[in-house]
Amino acid sequence: MSRARSLVCFVLAALLLALPTASALAQGVITEKALSLDLAQAIAQGALEKCRADGNHVSIAVLDREGLDKVVIRDEGSGPHTLSTARRKAFTSVTFKRTSAEWATRVLTTPEVAGLKDTAGTIALGGGVPIKAGNEVIGAIGVSGSPGAEKDEACANAGIEKVAAQLK
Repeated sequence: MSRARSLVCFVLAALLLALPTASALAQGVITEKALSLDLAQAIAQGALEKCRADGNHVSIAVLDREGLDKVVIRDEGSGPHTLSTARRKAFTSVTFKRTSAEWATRVLTTPEVAGLKDTAGTIALGGGVPIKAGNEVIGAIGVSGSPGAEKDEACANAGIEKVAAQLK
């Protein structure tokens, strides 16, 4: 083997030995952005304001990245079923990191993933929207009770837009 080739092999071997192993990487500290209670409340309030302005009485659920409740609101005049439906919409969105409407379309039209519609806690209805800080999903909001999922989603988006500057 030539001297240059030996040197290249030596350098490559040294670099490989210097790389951390998968187990070493798994032991490191993970830094994640988190949805604060104040931010979750502001998002829920923004969504509620939009729905009320449109004449709709809804329930709203804001969940953190793990799918746990941060804020749950049931407006006067909203049906009792809207609480669980709002939560399921938000859970669907945070679980699959997309709007619940996008996920519903996919599972209802793509046979290869149709079984996902039976995932516990999810629902194939629009009205759930992920909350992102940059490109990182830090939670989700679900709205239920408007006459149509697209109106629920518009309220959810209005809530997120209210705090958009803080989510950058």
